[in-house]
Amino acid sequence: MANPDDIMQLMKERRSIRSFKPDTIPDETIRTILEAARWCQSASNKQPWRFIVVKNKDLIKALGKCATYGNFIQEAPVILAVVADKGTAPKWYLHDTCLVTQQICLISWALGLGTCWIGSMDRDKAGKLLDLAKDEFLTTILPIGYPKSIPKPTSRKNLDEIVSYKP
Repeated sequence: MANPDDIMQLMKERRSIRSFKPDTIPDETIRTILEAARWCQSASNKQPWRFIVVKNKDLIKALGKCATYGNFIQEAPVILAVVADKGTAPKWYLHDTCLVTQQICLISWALGLGTCWIGSMDRDKAGKLLDLAKDEFLTTILPIGYPKSIPKPTSRKNLDEIVSYKP
């Protein structure tokens, strides 16, 4: 078993990164990220996801223009698109691809890489750029790269503000 203190520390230290170094990410590191994603839990083990690794700078720029607040995406050396197959898990595809995206963010951070969840974008335009099928949903495009800087931690609510117990 993994050390829970190490896992908690990883979760507390992870940040959304919006400024990347131009350094290339080794293919083996990308493969490690994809392997971690492959092992994510999903409802009924349907695994309704696929991943598109984008290294082409022109396509990265075009995808960055699809994001509402994503000019910084264009700096990333890699974008990982998380794509849901709605037909495989019609009720759970969004939940499952959100889980796998978080898993990607955590393993990336553990490998010294930064990510930032992109939620607001022109999904139709981005989907066309990525050649998605009609029954696929683009959950997110994750810019991935080595952070130029790491933001300070943000505040969190106290547990007593967000937890209740029922007898």
